[in-house]
Amino acid sequence: MVVNYDRLFSRRSKIQKSSEIRELLKLTQSPDFISLGGGLPNPEAFPVDIIHECIEKVFKTNILNALQYGTTEGLPLLREVIAERMKKKKTIDCELHDILITSGAQQALSFVAFNFLDSGDTYMTSAPTYLGALQAFHAYEANCESIPMNDDGIDIDALRRNLVRLHRTGIIPKFYYTVATFQNPSGETIPLEQRKELLELASEYDFVIIEDDPYGDLVFEGKTIPPIKSFDTKGRVVYISTFSKILAPGFRLGWVIASEEIINKFALTKQSMDLCSNVFTQYVAYEYIKGGYLDRQVEQIRKLYKHKRDVMLEALKKYFPKGAKWTVPRGGLFLWVTLPKNVNTRLMFKRAIAKKVAYVVGDSFYSDGSNYNSMRLNFSYSGDEVIREGIRRLAEVIKEEMAVSYEKEPFFAEGV
Repeated sequence: MVVNYDRLFSRRSKIQKSSEIRELLKLTQSPDFISLGGGLPNPEAFPVDIIHECIEKVFKTNILNALQYGTTEGLPLLREVIAERMKKKKTIDCELHDILITSGAQQALSFVAFNFLDSGDTYMTSAPTYLGALQAFHAYEANCESIPMNDDGIDIDALRRNLVRLHRTGIIPKFYYTVATFQNPSGETIPLEQRKELLELASEYDFVIIEDDPYGDLVFEGKTIPPIKSFDTKGRVVYISTFSKILAPGFRLGWVIASEEIINKFALTKQSMDLCSNVFTQYVAYEYIKGGYLDRQVEQIRKLYKHKRDVMLEALKKYFPKGAKWTVPRGGLFLWVTLPKNVNTRLMFKRAIAKKVAYVVGDSFYSDGSNYNSMRLNFSYSGDEVIREGIRRLAEVIKEEMAVSYEKEPFFAEGV
C-alpha cells in the first residue's frame, strides 16, 4: 500500500513556503553563473586565523565542556560578554539573564512566531520586509498588515491610521517586525525620531516591537543610530542579532535580548526544538569577543563591504538604463532596485537565468506578493569583476525586457 503522506502531514506543514533565496542558491552552483541574489557574507570576511587561535584556546582550557550538552539559555560566559558589548556599543541596558543564545537569528524569528502568533492573529511589518520573517510568521497562519516605507523610513502616519482602523474592528496586532538598520531588502535605515515614535505607538496601542539587527555593526559612513531597544524601558522590544555577519554564518549562533517573561518562554520553546545551541561554537565565539578580536574584525568587514557597495554603485551607473532607480545604503549587504512599471522582475527572471545572472524578485519581500518591478541585489559576496560583469549582464536583460510591454497582461495589471 502506497503511503498517503498528504493525509498524514499536518495542516501547518502543508502551508509552508520555500525560501526563494534558498532555492536560488541551489540554482546558481555552476561556476560561470553570477548570483547577486543571496545574502552571503564574503569569505574574505571570515577571520580564519583568529578562529583557529580561538579554537586552540578552547582546546587548552574548556574542550571537555565544549563537547558536552549546554544550558538551553546559552553559555553564561558568552552571554556575559555579549551583554557587556551591547551596553558599550549599542547602549542597550541588559545583563546576562536578559539574553538567550539561539541557533542563528532565524531560530529567534521562529520563537517569535511560536510564542506570539495563533492562527488568525495579526502582526505588522514594513513593505518591503525580510522574506525569512514572512516565511516564519506565515507558517503560523497569521495575518500581515504591511506598512509602506517612504524616503524617511516607516510611514508613521500610515502606521497610525492602520492601528486606528484595526482597533475599530476589534483587531489588536501582536507585534511590529522591523529590520531598523540597513534593512533587508532595501538597505535603508529608520531615522532616530521615527524609532522613538514607533516605540511610543507600541506603548499607546499595546504591541511588541521585534527589532531584527543583523547588520547594525556594518556601517560604512555617517553616524550610527542607537537601536530601538536602547530606548526601551518597559520590556516592549525584543532585540535579535547574530554572529553570521560578524564572525561566520556556519557557526549558527544568534541571540535575543528581551524581558524575563519572554526569555523564559523562548527558552521553553528552544528546549522542545534543539535543547541548546552548538556549545563548541559558543565557546569559540566567547574567545573571539573576550580576546578583543570582534571590534577589529568588524572594522575590516566594514571596509571590505563599503568597497563592494561602491563597485556595484559604479557599475549600476555605468550599465543600467534610464528609468532604473536604486537605494544607496550606508551599510549592510543589500541595495534595492526599482524599475519602470512595465518591467515585471518575476517574469524577467527566466531571461536573467538564461544570461546566467540572478537576483531576488521584489515581490518576495511583500506579504501580498505585490511590487513586481523591483529586485534586491547583494554586493557583499562576489568579487569586484564578478559584480561588474553581473550588473552588465543584468542591464542587458533589463534593456531587453523594457522593450516588451506587459501592460495588457492580467497578472501584471493585478500586481500593480
